[in-house]
Amino acid sequence: MDAQLEPHYKSFSPNLFEEIEKFASSANVDVKITNSVAEILQDVRDNGDRGVLERTLLYDKANLSNSQLLVSDDELDKASSALTPAQRSAINESIENVTLFHKQNLPKNWESKNSHGALIGENYYPIGRVGIYVPGGNVPLVSTVIMTATLAKVAGVKEIVVTTPPNSDGSVSSELLAALGILGIKEVYKVGGAQAVGALGFGTETIRSVDKIFGPGNAYVNEAKRQVFGCAGIDLLPGPSEVMVIADDSANPSFIAAALIAQAEHGSGKEKIYLIFSDSGQFEQIISEIKNQSALLTHRDSIIKIFNEGFLPIHVKDLEEAISVANFVAPEHLELQVNDESLDYLQSNINTAGALLLGHFSATALGDFVAGPSHVLPTGRSSRFSSGLRIEDFFRRTSIIKYDKNSLKKASASALLFSEMEKLDGHGNSISIRLNQD
Repeated sequence: MDAQLEPHYKSFSPNLFEEIEKFASSANVDVKITNSVAEILQDVRDNGDRGVLERTLLYDKANLSNSQLLVSDDELDKASSALTPAQRSAINESIENVTLFHKQNLPKNWESKNSHGALIGENYYPIGRVGIYVPGGNVPLVSTVIMTATLAKVAGVKEIVVTTPPNSDGSVSSELLAALGILGIKEVYKVGGAQAVGALGFGTETIRSVDKIFGPGNAYVNEAKRQVFGCAGIDLLPGPSEVMVIADDSANPSFIAAALIAQAEHGSGKEKIYLIFSDSGQFEQIISEIKNQSALLTHRDSIIKIFNEGFLPIHVKDLEEAISVANFVAPEHLELQVNDESLDYLQSNINTAGALLLGHFSATALGDFVAGPSHVLPTGRSSRFSSGLRIEDFFRRTSIIKYDKNSLKKASASALLFSEMEKLDGHGNSISIRLNQD
């Protein structure tokens, strides 16, 4: 194991940002994936259930019929019954915290008056039918059920559809199904990958199309979401997991190593792990801890692979350099394992992270599982311009405008000038005709 992991760190320099950009871009979608996804989606669009079932057999080795796509009530009941009291309590605790957090952000209708005296405002409406993709397989993400479906429930979405890939025997993770059952979601389909996104976006004989698709996935799932956008809305394109740890000399090397390992074990093979540190003497201790801790873990081989291929340690001389790197990378998760004085300064000056984990005891895994904010977060430097999943994403809004004759008169001069400038005389006429009406 020791011989397999011998990383070297970079030092801050003007050329570093080019290296970071190249490092981050290695997680980008290959054109082969783009073309493969386009083919899958066309198959689903043209052939409906048959396309979905054939792809499910090909990729998941599950030989299902149309009638077996939908998870039965019996399967949901058995899954719920199989939960231990401790598991049920953990799921309920997570749901409670996620609900509490997102209720704070429920959008509200509002009205006001503009400069003409006209009524203006916005009305918010829950999206009618949403589809949620939940990754499965060797790492069934029970927490993703909670971090997506709970928001839909709190928003008041009436129809919530879930797709998740089946095992080769046609089964789905019992714990995952139980979480869905606790949330009262019964429309669950055994289909994963790009074909699931295609079914949600286009609809098939068995799976009705949805208005918007949510949830994380691998490169194929994200590319499928990108390609179906327009037929259905999408939340964001959360790709391979990322973490950055900024550590000073107050940080515990074992905590740092554990934080990095936790995100490396997700299993896509393209996870990105960043370590920003100021105490060079810590580095060897951290590497030693990574070796020792990973040797005891289930996914140790894939973890070491990520550290060999997707690990970028960077030595900085001060907080300003750390801030500059963090804001450029815009990491999905950013743990600040620093003293309290530095913590306040970093929090005030880093403005691109998907999620900030503050202090030595705020493990990213807490955000993944139970803290409250959704763990569906932007990756691949997209936190520069987008944010993590929130309750507003499950709503659409309609703007409201109400003029009477008096407010119309106040607005008419400027509006008519715009119609002249844009050579849209029909627009002008639609105003003038109202002004001349007794």
